[in-house]
Amino acid sequence: MSGQQTVAVLGAGGTMGFPMAANLARAGFSVRAWNRSRDKAEPLSKDGVRVCGTPAEAAEGASVILTMLADTDAVLAAVDGPDGAFAAAKEAGPAPGAATGPADGIIWLQMSTIGEAGTERCADLAGRQDLTLIDAPVLGTRQPADEGKLVVLASGPVMAKNRVQPIFDAIGQKTIWVGEAGAGTRLKLVTNNWVLTVTEGTAETIALAQGLGLDPRLFLDAVAGGTLDLPYLRIKSEAILNADYTPSFRLKLAAKDAALVAEAAERHSVDVPLTRLLRDRLAEGAREHGDKDMAATYLSSAPRRDDQ
Repeated sequence: MSGQQTVAVLGAGGTMGFPMAANLARAGFSVRAWNRSRDKAEPLSKDGVRVCGTPAEAAEGASVILTMLADTDAVLAAVDGPDGAFAAAKEAGPAPGAATGPADGIIWLQMSTIGEAGTERCADLAGRQDLTLIDAPVLGTRQPADEGKLVVLASGPVMAKNRVQPIFDAIGQKTIWVGEAGAGTRLKLVTNNWVLTVTEGTAETIALAQGLGLDPRLFLDAVAGGTLDLPYLRIKSEAILNADYTPSFRLKLAAKDAALVAEAAERHSVDVPLTRLLRDRLAEGAREHGDKDMAATYLSSAPRRDDQ
């Protein structure tokens, strides 16, 4: 199945897009890749990926267009702007008047985290372009993306499932089919709320222990192996305690995601004061440390020495 499909990966130089494109190529897909900074995508050529200069070039001959970009504007510019992917894809698509649908037309696999409003804009565009939209954001950061162990939150027409499932299998360890397009994004927002809560809670707890004159590892020992222990607590704690903020997921993207969660809650009249605090706190840290890992939110809470 994989050898029969050509996938255009737009955003192939990013933390997530790069390993996704590489894993697709290793799984036997024909992959054409584009990234705004082309040099970041060039190493993909060693895996047989064709690195292209524009989204339109990447989309030539592709049956699936996969977007993994930072925000809604970047996604829409790549698919519908000058040199956008859709024009090239449509030119190579079925003849006018031919019957097409989710099982045989061009599929737009939108995997970026862009929130409800952004996903609605994509759905509107897909409808106008007569393309099948699969809304499928992922859970995971750099390491699971490298290892092909992401969790895919897929939503869209059931008839398209057989075509996109091999793609999901190449990049992820699990796929959850949620329902109509848009449901995947809503589940991603809910899950992100938890991830961001754990990250900020870890950062503030370590800062509190230090401020009280305690070794934070005593806290980790206290919860070890119990119901309050979490793998993610361990991962982010080690990053903070080792002052290693090599980005697995950048703080500025975490701040963006927190804003999307808060926006969705407001749209649905859900009162989430903690989420609003997370949005503001992460945005504060991102102003100075945005390109560091999101564990760098700790730096906003770290105890200050008297000489600082």
